[in-house]
Amino acid sequence: MIVISEDVWSDDFAELAKNFPILHESDLWNRRDDLEIALKDAQALVVRNRTQVTRELMEAAPKLKIIARAGVGLDNIDISAADDQKIVISAALGINAVAVGELTLSLALALSRNITELDASTRKGQWNRKPGNEISGKNWGLLGFGATARATAELLHGFKVKILAYDPFAQPSSNYLTSINATMEPLEEVLQRSDYLSIHLPANEQTFEIINSLSLAKMKKSAIIINVGRGEVINEADLVSALKAGALAGAGLDVRVSEPAQDQMFTDIPNVILTPHVAGITYESQSAINKVLVSEIKRALTGLPQEYAVGKVKEVKR
Repeated sequence: MIVISEDVWSDDFAELAKNFPILHESDLWNRRDDLEIALKDAQALVVRNRTQVTRELMEAAPKLKIIARAGVGLDNIDISAADDQKIVISAALGINAVAVGELTLSLALALSRNITELDASTRKGQWNRKPGNEISGKNWGLLGFGATARATAELLHGFKVKILAYDPFAQPSSNYLTSINATMEPLEEVLQRSDYLSIHLPANEQTFEIINSLSLAKMKKSAIIINVGRGEVINEADLVSALKAGALAGAGLDVRVSEPAQDQMFTDIPNVILTPHVAGITYESQSAINKVLVSEIKRALTGLPQEYAVGKVKEVKR
Protein backbone atom coordinates (compact mmCIF):
# COMPACT_ATOMS: atom_id res chain seq x y z
CA MET A 1 0.00 0.00 0.00
CA ILE A 2 1.16 3.52 -0.90
CA VAL A 3 -0.44 6.33 1.13
CA ILE A 4 -0.55 9.88 -0.25
CA SER A 5 -1.68 12.21 2.54
CA GLU A 6 -1.62 15.53 0.67
CA ASP A 7 -2.37 17.06 -2.74
CA VAL A 8 0.25 15.12 -4.70
CA TRP A 9 -0.86 13.43 -7.93
CA SER A 10 0.06 13.12 -11.60
CA ASP A 11 -0.14 10.76 -14.54
CA ASP A 12 2.98 9.08 -13.15
CA PHE A 13 1.17 8.19 -9.93
CA ALA A 14 -1.85 7.01 -11.93
CA GLU A 15 0.48 4.70 -13.84
CA LEU A 16 2.03 3.52 -10.56
CA ALA A 17 -1.46 2.70 -9.28
CA LYS A 18 -1.82 0.04 -11.98
CA ASN A 19 0.76 -2.10 -10.18
CA PHE A 20 0.62 -0.92 -6.56
CA PRO A 21 -2.46 -0.12 -4.43
CA ILE A 22 -2.62 3.61 -3.61
CA LEU A 23 -4.71 5.44 -1.02
CA HIS A 24 -4.81 9.12 -2.02
CA GLU A 25 -6.66 11.51 0.28
CA SER A 26 -5.37 15.08 0.12
CA ASP A 27 -6.73 15.97 3.57
CA LEU A 28 -5.48 12.85 5.32
CA TRP A 29 -2.63 14.87 6.85
CA ASN A 30 -5.26 16.68 8.95
CA ARG A 31 -6.97 13.48 10.20
CA ARG A 32 -4.31 11.98 12.41
CA ASP A 33 -6.21 8.92 13.60
CA ASP A 34 -7.22 8.02 10.05
CA LEU A 35 -3.65 8.53 8.88
CA GLU A 36 -2.29 6.16 11.52
CA ILE A 37 -4.85 3.53 10.54
CA ALA A 38 -3.97 3.92 6.86
CA LEU A 39 -0.27 3.53 7.61
CA LYS A 40 -0.60 0.21 9.43
CA ASP A 41 -0.12 -1.68 6.16
CA ALA A 42 1.64 1.05 4.16
CA GLN A 43 5.04 0.54 2.61
CA ALA A 44 5.34 4.08 1.24
CA LEU A 45 4.13 7.50 2.39
CA VAL A 46 4.01 10.54 0.10
CA VAL A 47 3.82 13.99 1.72
CA ARG A 48 4.34 17.67 1.08
CA ASN A 49 4.91 19.95 4.07
CA ARG A 50 1.67 19.60 6.05
CA THR A 51 1.96 16.00 7.20
CA GLN A 52 3.90 15.91 10.46
CA VAL A 53 5.87 12.68 10.14
CA THR A 54 6.85 12.16 13.75
CA ARG A 55 8.54 9.23 15.46
CA GLU A 56 5.13 8.18 16.82
CA LEU A 57 3.62 8.16 13.34
CA MET A 58 6.46 6.01 12.01
CA GLU A 59 6.06 3.61 14.92
CA ALA A 60 2.42 3.22 13.87
CA ALA A 61 3.64 2.14 10.41
CA PRO A 62 5.66 -1.07 10.95
CA LYS A 63 5.83 -1.90 7.24
CA LEU A 64 6.89 1.56 6.08
CA LYS A 65 9.95 1.51 3.82
CA ILE A 66 10.05 4.95 2.25
CA ILE A 67 8.82 8.50 2.88
CA ALA A 68 8.71 10.47 -0.38
CA ARG A 69 8.76 14.24 0.13
CA ALA A 70 7.29 16.36 -2.68
CA GLY A 71 9.30 19.49 -2.07
CA VAL A 72 12.47 20.85 -0.52
CA GLY A 73 12.07 21.39 3.23
CA LEU A 74 12.37 18.45 5.61
CA ASP A 75 11.33 20.17 8.83
CA ASN A 76 8.05 18.22 8.97
CA ILE A 77 9.88 14.87 9.01
CA ASP A 78 11.77 13.43 11.99
CA ILE A 79 14.86 12.38 10.04
CA SER A 80 16.60 10.83 13.03
CA ALA A 81 13.55 8.66 13.77
CA ALA A 82 13.47 7.52 10.14
CA ASP A 83 17.16 6.62 10.36
CA ASP A 84 16.55 4.66 13.57
CA GLN A 85 13.74 2.69 11.96
CA LYS A 86 15.66 2.13 8.70
CA ILE A 87 13.13 4.10 6.65
CA VAL A 88 14.41 5.84 3.54
CA ILE A 89 13.52 9.50 3.05
CA SER A 90 13.59 10.55 -0.59
CA ALA A 91 13.23 14.17 -1.68
CA ALA A 92 13.76 15.64 -5.11
CA LEU A 93 16.01 18.37 -3.77
CA GLY A 94 16.88 21.06 -6.29
CA ILE A 95 14.30 20.01 -8.90
CA ASN A 96 12.06 23.00 -8.19
CA ALA A 97 14.92 25.47 -7.70
CA VAL A 98 14.24 27.41 -10.92
CA ALA A 99 10.55 27.72 -9.99
CA VAL A 100 11.52 29.17 -6.60
CA GLY A 101 14.01 31.52 -8.22
CA GLU A 102 11.44 32.77 -10.71
CA LEU A 103 8.87 33.57 -8.01
CA THR A 104 11.57 35.29 -5.94
CA LEU A 105 12.37 37.53 -8.88
CA SER A 106 8.67 38.03 -9.68
CA LEU A 107 7.92 39.28 -6.17
CA ALA A 108 10.90 41.64 -6.25
CA LEU A 109 9.89 43.05 -9.62
CA ALA A 110 6.26 43.47 -8.59
CA LEU A 111 7.25 45.36 -5.45
CA SER A 112 9.87 47.45 -7.21
CA ARG A 113 7.44 48.58 -9.91
CA ASN A 114 4.32 48.84 -7.69
CA ILE A 115 2.53 46.32 -9.90
CA THR A 116 -0.33 45.40 -7.55
CA GLU A 117 -1.01 49.03 -6.64
CA LEU A 118 -0.96 50.22 -10.26
CA ASP A 119 -3.12 47.32 -11.42
CA ALA A 120 -5.76 48.13 -8.77
CA SER A 121 -5.82 51.86 -9.54
CA THR A 122 -5.90 51.35 -13.32
CA ARG A 123 -8.86 48.98 -12.99
CA LYS A 124 -10.68 51.84 -11.23
CA GLY A 125 -10.13 54.09 -14.23
CA GLN A 126 -7.22 56.02 -12.74
CA TRP A 127 -4.02 56.77 -14.62
CA ASN A 128 -1.42 56.87 -11.85
CA ARG A 129 1.96 56.82 -13.57
CA LYS A 130 3.86 56.30 -10.34
CA PRO A 131 7.57 55.63 -10.92
CA GLY A 132 9.21 52.53 -9.54
CA ASN A 133 12.75 51.28 -9.05
CA GLU A 134 15.04 49.19 -11.22
CA ILE A 135 16.67 46.02 -9.97
CA SER A 136 19.52 46.33 -12.45
CA GLY A 137 22.85 47.32 -10.97
CA LYS A 138 21.75 46.92 -7.35
CA ASN A 139 23.09 44.72 -4.53
CA TRP A 140 21.13 41.51 -4.02
CA GLY A 141 21.63 39.62 -0.78
CA LEU A 142 21.01 35.90 -0.40
CA LEU A 143 20.51 34.28 2.99
CA GLY A 144 21.36 30.67 2.28
CA PHE A 145 23.25 29.52 -0.78
CA GLY A 146 21.64 26.20 -1.60
CA ALA A 147 19.91 25.20 -4.82
CA THR A 148 17.11 27.78 -4.77
CA ALA A 149 19.47 30.64 -3.89
CA ARG A 150 21.87 29.65 -6.66
CA ALA A 151 19.02 29.42 -9.15
CA THR A 152 17.92 32.91 -8.11
CA ALA A 153 21.44 34.24 -8.53
CA GLU A 154 21.73 32.71 -12.00
CA LEU A 155 18.39 34.20 -13.09
CA LEU A 156 19.58 37.58 -11.83
CA HIS A 157 22.78 37.46 -13.88
CA GLY A 158 21.18 39.37 -16.76
CA PHE A 159 20.22 42.18 -14.38
CA LYS A 160 23.91 42.82 -13.66
CA VAL A 161 23.37 42.85 -9.90
CA LYS A 162 26.07 42.28 -7.33
CA ILE A 163 25.29 39.12 -5.35
CA LEU A 164 26.14 39.11 -1.63
CA ALA A 165 25.60 35.65 -0.15
CA TYR A 166 25.60 34.43 3.44
CA ASP A 167 25.74 30.73 4.24
CA PRO A 168 28.19 29.40 6.84
CA PHE A 169 27.86 25.86 5.44
CA ALA A 170 28.22 26.51 1.69
CA GLN A 171 31.62 26.41 0.05
CA PRO A 172 31.09 27.36 -3.61
CA SER A 173 34.09 27.53 -5.89
CA SER A 174 35.62 30.90 -6.64
CA ASN A 175 35.05 30.29 -10.36
CA TYR A 176 31.33 29.78 -9.81
CA LEU A 177 31.06 32.89 -7.64
CA THR A 178 32.87 34.94 -10.27
CA SER A 179 30.56 33.64 -13.01
CA ILE A 180 27.50 35.06 -11.22
CA ASN A 181 29.21 38.21 -9.87
CA ALA A 182 28.89 36.97 -6.28
CA THR A 183 30.89 37.02 -3.08
CA MET A 184 30.36 35.20 0.21
CA GLU A 185 30.01 37.72 3.03
CA PRO A 186 29.32 37.84 6.78
CA LEU A 187 25.66 38.22 7.72
CA GLU A 188 26.02 41.81 8.92
CA GLU A 189 27.65 42.83 5.63
CA VAL A 190 24.81 41.28 3.62
CA LEU A 191 22.19 43.02 5.74
CA GLN A 192 23.84 46.42 5.53
CA ARG A 193 24.60 46.47 1.80
CA SER A 194 21.62 44.71 0.23
CA ASP A 195 18.99 46.57 -1.78
CA TYR A 196 17.12 43.28 -2.12
CA LEU A 197 17.37 40.43 0.36
CA SER A 198 15.92 37.03 -0.50
CA ILE A 199 15.73 34.32 2.15
CA HIS A 200 16.34 30.69 1.19
CA LEU A 201 16.97 29.21 4.64
CA PRO A 202 15.44 26.12 6.28
CA ALA A 203 13.87 26.35 9.74
CA ASN A 204 16.21 25.22 12.49
CA GLU A 205 17.80 26.45 15.71
CA GLN A 206 20.46 28.41 13.84
CA THR A 207 18.02 30.23 11.54
CA PHE A 208 15.10 30.87 13.93
CA GLU A 209 14.15 34.56 13.70
CA ILE A 210 17.47 35.50 12.16
CA ILE A 211 15.51 38.44 10.76
CA ASN A 212 14.37 40.45 13.79
CA SER A 213 14.31 44.02 15.02
CA LEU A 214 18.10 44.11 15.39
CA SER A 215 18.87 42.75 11.94
CA LEU A 216 16.14 44.86 10.31
CA ALA A 217 17.64 47.99 11.87
CA LYS A 218 20.87 47.30 9.97
CA MET A 219 19.17 47.29 6.57
CA LYS A 220 18.58 50.15 4.17
CA LYS A 221 15.20 51.86 4.40
CA SER A 222 14.94 51.38 0.64
CA ALA A 223 15.51 47.60 0.88
CA ILE A 224 13.00 44.90 -0.07
CA ILE A 225 12.83 41.49 1.66
CA ILE A 226 11.61 38.34 -0.11
CA ASN A 227 11.08 35.17 1.95
CA VAL A 228 10.81 31.89 0.03
CA GLY A 229 12.51 29.83 2.75
CA ARG A 230 10.58 29.23 5.96
CA GLY A 231 8.37 31.59 7.94
CA GLU A 232 10.16 30.90 11.22
CA VAL A 233 13.25 32.65 9.89
CA ILE A 234 11.51 36.02 10.37
CA ASN A 235 10.10 37.54 13.54
CA GLU A 236 6.86 38.61 11.89
CA ALA A 237 5.89 41.19 14.52
CA ASP A 238 9.26 42.91 14.07
CA LEU A 239 8.83 42.89 10.29
CA VAL A 240 5.36 44.46 10.60
CA SER A 241 6.77 47.19 12.83
CA ALA A 242 9.61 47.92 10.38
CA LEU A 243 7.26 48.11 7.40
CA LYS A 244 4.76 50.36 9.16
CA ALA A 245 7.56 52.64 10.38
CA GLY A 246 8.94 53.03 6.85
CA ALA A 247 12.17 51.26 7.81
CA LEU A 248 11.80 48.97 4.76
CA ALA A 249 10.47 49.57 1.26
CA GLY A 250 8.52 46.33 1.05
CA ALA A 251 8.29 42.59 1.56
CA GLY A 252 7.22 39.58 -0.47
CA LEU A 253 6.23 36.64 1.71
CA ASP A 254 5.59 33.22 0.21
CA VAL A 255 5.93 31.51 3.59
CA ARG A 256 4.54 32.24 7.04
CA VAL A 257 5.17 30.99 10.56
CA SER A 258 1.70 29.44 10.62
CA GLU A 259 0.30 28.04 7.40
CA PRO A 260 -2.29 28.72 6.26
CA ALA A 261 -1.99 31.99 8.16
CA GLN A 262 -4.97 32.75 10.39
CA ASP A 263 -3.92 36.29 11.30
CA GLN A 264 -4.25 39.56 9.42
CA MET A 265 -0.79 40.89 10.31
CA PHE A 266 0.21 41.94 6.82
CA THR A 267 -3.09 42.35 4.99
CA ASP A 268 -3.43 46.10 5.60
CA ILE A 269 0.17 46.93 4.62
CA PRO A 270 0.18 48.03 0.96
CA ASN A 271 3.85 47.38 0.27
CA VAL A 272 3.57 43.67 1.06
CA ILE A 273 2.75 40.88 -1.39
CA LEU A 274 1.54 37.59 0.07
CA THR A 275 1.50 34.24 -1.73
CA PRO A 276 0.44 30.85 -0.27
CA HIS A 277 3.74 28.91 -0.23
CA VAL A 278 3.75 28.35 -3.98
CA ALA A 279 7.32 29.31 -4.90
CA GLY A 280 8.27 25.77 -5.90
CA ILE A 281 4.92 24.86 -7.40
CA THR A 282 4.75 25.11 -11.18
CA TYR A 283 3.37 22.58 -13.64
CA GLU A 284 6.91 21.92 -14.82
CA SER A 285 8.46 21.48 -11.38
CA GLN A 286 5.64 19.30 -10.06
CA SER A 287 5.81 17.05 -13.10
CA ALA A 288 9.56 16.63 -12.64
CA ILE A 289 9.26 16.04 -8.88
CA ASN A 290 6.48 13.47 -9.27
CA LYS A 291 8.54 11.53 -11.81
CA VAL A 292 11.38 11.35 -9.30
CA LEU A 293 9.12 10.32 -6.41
CA VAL A 294 7.41 7.59 -8.43
CA SER A 295 10.79 6.27 -9.52
CA GLU A 296 12.05 6.31 -5.91
CA ILE A 297 8.96 4.47 -4.65
CA LYS A 298 9.27 1.82 -7.38
CA ARG A 299 12.92 1.33 -6.51
CA ALA A 300 12.15 1.03 -2.79
CA LEU A 301 9.39 -1.51 -3.32
CA THR A 302 11.42 -3.61 -5.74
CA GLY A 303 14.66 -3.70 -3.75
CA LEU A 304 16.73 -1.12 -5.61
CA PRO A 305 18.73 1.65 -3.85
CA GLN A 306 17.34 5.18 -3.83
CA GLU A 307 18.93 7.94 -5.88
CA TYR A 308 17.51 10.87 -3.90
CA ALA A 309 17.83 9.63 -0.31
CA VAL A 310 18.45 12.49 2.13
CA GLY A 311 18.88 10.65 5.44
CA LYS A 312 21.48 8.14 6.55
CA VAL A 313 19.46 5.26 5.14
CA LYS A 314 20.14 5.07 1.40
CA GLU A 315 18.22 1.92 0.48
CA VAL A 316 15.49 -0.30 1.79
CA LYS A 317 16.64 -3.43 3.58
CA ARG A 318 14.34 -6.21 2.41
